[in-house]
Amino acid sequence: MDEVRVLVVDDSDDDALLIIRQLTRAGLKVSHVRADTADGVAAVLAARAPDIVISDYTMPSFRAEEALDQVRAHDADIPFLLVSGQVGEETAAAMMRAGARDFVLKERMARLAPAVQRELREAAERRRRRRAEAALRESEERFRLIAEHAQDIIFRYRLVPEPVMEYLSPAVESITGYRPEQFYQHPGLIFSLVEPEDRPLLARSWCEGQTGTVTIRWNRRSGGVTWIEQRAGAILDRDGRAVAVEGILRDITERVRAERNRVELEQQLRQSERLDSLGRLAGGIAHDFNNILAVISGYATMLAEELEEDGPNRADAQAIEQAAARGSALTRQLLIFSRLEPSRPETLDLNVVATDMQRLLARTLGEDIELRTVLGPDLPPITMDRSKLEQVLMNAVMNSRAAMPSGGRLTIGTSAEPDGEFVALTITDTGCGMAPEVAARAFEPFFTTKGRGNGTGLGLATAYGVVTDVGGTIGLESQPDQGTTVRVRLPAGSTGPAGEAVVARVPSAGGRGQRILVVEDEDGVRDIVCRILKKAGYDVRASGDPQEALKMCLDGNLHVDALLSDVIMPGMSGTQLAAELRRTRPGLPVLFMSGYTSGPKPGGQELPPDAPLLYKPFQTDQLLQTLDQLLHRPR
Repeated sequence: MDEVRVLVVDDSDDDALLIIRQLTRAGLKVSHVRADTADGVAAVLAARAPDIVISDYTMPSFRAEEALDQVRAHDADIPFLLVSGQVGEETAAAMMRAGARDFVLKERMARLAPAVQRELREAAERRRRRRAEAALRESEERFRLIAEHAQDIIFRYRLVPEPVMEYLSPAVESITGYRPEQFYQHPGLIFSLVEPEDRPLLARSWCEGQTGTVTIRWNRRSGGVTWIEQRAGAILDRDGRAVAVEGILRDITERVRAERNRVELEQQLRQSERLDSLGRLAGGIAHDFNNILAVISGYATMLAEELEEDGPNRADAQAIEQAAARGSALTRQLLIFSRLEPSRPETLDLNVVATDMQRLLARTLGEDIELRTVLGPDLPPITMDRSKLEQVLMNAVMNSRAAMPSGGRLTIGTSAEPDGEFVALTITDTGCGMAPEVAARAFEPFFTTKGRGNGTGLGLATAYGVVTDVGGTIGLESQPDQGTTVRVRLPAGSTGPAGEAVVARVPSAGGRGQRILVVEDEDGVRDIVCRILKKAGYDVRASGDPQEALKMCLDGNLHVDALLSDVIMPGMSGTQLAAELRRTRPGLPVLFMSGYTSGPKPGGQELPPDAPLLYKPFQTDQLLQTLDQLLHRPR
């Protein structure tokens, strides 16, 4: 047991020693100090407070009441015992009321040690209790400060015997628009704010014994929905029944919006990547088809020229030419979708284009379609190929027409965005609309809902290619039975790259024995081009390998008057071949042909500015006229 420090207030050393002897005999380890004046007691208290004070009542110059007042003023938890033989019951009772813990007669000193031991225990318990109460008050004050300044809602809600909101932090007002007092007055308010379909989830979470996280939606007083993340746990009684719930409510509206935006952007990215992949595939398919169509068209033209004008087979050959032309138009749409079709940009007023198209569409849509335009004022100009813009508008309108078989209303709208960087074109119909899974595939090539034989599925795919090629965006909003809106955003600007030069079609004089080197890796295309040129009077040399052609000219000393080459070939591009040949023949006339390319070429080279480009499939007269103009161009 620790040593007990005792202050004996007595004017007699003998009486003080008698008191200490009594305590020592009881097994207490004691150290003591004696004082018999007010100054002496004050000095002891100031130096080191005793564990217990034992005081005589009658002293010549000092009274026990004064000593008791000093001790209680210093520390009310220090036990004060009165030991005297000359005090009446009324005086002793008055001392007890004033704060003395016990009274022991000097004739009954045997009671002293048990009284001291008891008072020491009770004093220690009082100190522990006071420290706990102080810690609790400090903790509650910290919690109050945290709760009042926290952005999250801290709450405790009693469920039984009747619902009562026991605590709700002030943050609830900024999140819901209601003050905490309103929740105290109406315990059901917290439930009435929750979206009806989320209420069962909230009720279940309050009845579970384990802490968990749920997300619910609250309706704000001012309108709008707030997303709330609840981290709470139920307080259970002995029977496992939830009697209260306490936890934290956090506003996660911004996080939910950010997550939704992230998901939407990821979907847009996946859609864009899928469409880009399909575009590359479509471009490759179009290139191959154009090579095939070039062969078909070329042979059909040659066949038609050899047949009699009124012969029975002449119409068949012309039908083949027409079919090849339709195939060429289809591949052109694929090239537009894949952004490989060359453009001829010009500065345009979107309102003028929309007005001109309205006149055309009014005659083709039918009387059961109400067509109107809503044109925005003061639109900044745009720069793009007018024919492609018209095709975008036409394709979107034809889709809308197909969605309104029984008639409806179609609105073409234009507007300038507030920042002035984009001009918007919208095509809105009142048709059958699309389900989300259909709308997600609307811009895929060959995807159509019109049924077999009623559409190619390239309308919106072509529009996508046109719009993205000029740096714009295109999307649609649609719901079943609520119509569809196609929204096109085009960058504003009045300047753009120069368009491709159009070769004027003038009668060709044919060849006069000029030697033409034809380089084409597709056998069918190479053969038909050679036949056309030979028939027109040219001396033709041909190769399917550009490196072999280069060797023929440099090592074989083959002199040619012009080079007619495909652009993209294995091993070496046509532009590279032309560049190598022009090292020794700087003025060599060059004519390129291609199934799909424009702009930068493989190998990092551009088409030479003096080298025309023919797009497959081309007509016989177009080839001959272009070559003739090239050979007779002043150098």
